[in-house]
Amino acid sequence: MTEAECEILRIAQEEMAECIQAISKVFRFGIDTEWKGIVNRAHLTEECGDVLAMIHLMVDFGIIDIAGLEEARENKTTKLKKWSHIFGEPNEYS
Repeated sequence: MTEAECEILRIAQEEMAECIQAISKVFRFGIDTEWKGIVNRAHLTEECGDVLAMIHLMVDFGIIDIAGLEEARENKTTKLKKWSHIFGEPNEYS
């Protein structure tokens, strides 16, 4: 792996941790609660954008490929439709 690829992965790891922290703040204090002048929803949006930027860089640098990424996204959505309540009642026979 090149030094640039390693740096991208390190920064991606850091940004994902910051996104996790933002999600924790939402659960602890609410999505529309303000802290230090920033509403949690806006902070979560910013952190998700940072993660998305790093995902795009991983694609741009060939660390991951866009087709595999899209396939994984579709597979996850299918699993969530089957096993979660996000889209209504889960259907174990889907």
